Amino acid sequence: MTDHLFSPLEIRGTTVRNRVAVSPMCQYSCDRDGLATDWHEVHLGSRATGGAGVVMTEATAVEPRGRITPHDLGIWSDEHADALAPIAEFVAERGATPGIQLAHAGRKASKTRPWEGSRPIRPDDGGWETIAPSADPYPYGEASDADDVEPAATRKMDRDDIEAVTESFVAAAERALDAGFEIAEVHAAHGYLLHEFLSPVTNSRDDEYGGDFEGRTRLVREVVEAVREVWPGDQPVFVRVSASDWLPDRESWTVEDTARLAPLLAEAGADLIDVSSGGIHPAQQIPQTGPNYQVRYAERVGEATDALVGAVGGITEPAQADALVRNDRADLAIVGREHLRDPYFALHAAAELGMEDEVEWPVQYRRAAP
Repeated sequence: MTDHLFSPLEIRGTTVRNRVAVSPMCQYSCDRDGLATDWHEVHLGSRATGGAGVVMTEATAVEPRGRITPHDLGIWSDEHADALAPIAEFVAERGATPGIQLAHAGRKASKTRPWEGSRPIRPDDGGWETIAPSADPYPYGEASDADDVEPAATRKMDRDDIEAVTESFVAAAERALDAGFEIAEVHAAHGYLLHEFLSPVTNSRDDEYGGDFEGRTRLVREVVEAVREVWPGDQPVFVRVSASDWLPDRESWTVEDTARLAPLLAEAGADLIDVSSGGIHPAQQIPQTGPNYQVRYAERVGEATDALVGAVGGITEPAQADALVRNDRADLAIVGREHLRDPYFALHAAAELGMEDEVEWPVQYRRAAP
């Protein structure tokens, strides 16, 4: 039988109830020190109540300097895990599979929230030192919303830094497991730290973590392998990648690089590759946007690996998401902005597709069910 949007997805020993996932979307809403709040519980809990199969947290920093902004979610201490545990529990009680995206922002850390201009915050103004594979700060001068702000210097990571970051990902995964999350996603996309190591745009190292493809991909492979070692064998590990830097006029990370990396990530322990794109540099040239505009990247990755593949980008309609699965273009439809507009996207999609019997409305809401 052909799989469809509401077919269960078996990954290792974990059964995801359907193929709709809530994409990780930063909320920038922590009151202090990366601790989850009522906002996060309501935001994620309502999407689980709304019928999604996977509900993924936003990028959750594995150490304080890995936050994008001072208001980002974190999981670098037991206190952070304790704050997240009720959220993971509620998501699971509603029938969804709780996932957490483990992240480090690298040189794109220490800036204000988007609605505050996404402007860099220098250490003497309450920000912090940023680290990256090379000592090149993010080029805010080329970004229209921050062209008058000079960021603090970015420090090139040494071997101790690299080992510490890897250990931070491992410790964060262990805490996430204790908090009740069932999927760990390693964030290696959107110009953040692990993507910075992958791309020649941001990695000019000449040691074993730079240079050729093998060197530039070493850290992400090591992080995925290390997370896999502490994550239960019957639960999935995802990796989010940027398939392309969208920088055709310079040496950069390309779709073919991603296709080459994908089987190596699977070998390291990744069960699903979550395929996005962009974010490494403000000069990126997005060829087009619109429905399914990034799906072709997921298809290319799917051709290159036996790992499962998740597709993102302009997925807004139930029939569109269903077609991705039915036509074997992706194993998971990862829906972002549409879930902001409609927390109950999956329930409404089932009704529109004539698959009401495939979902279970919360008993409290059944009087409104189709």
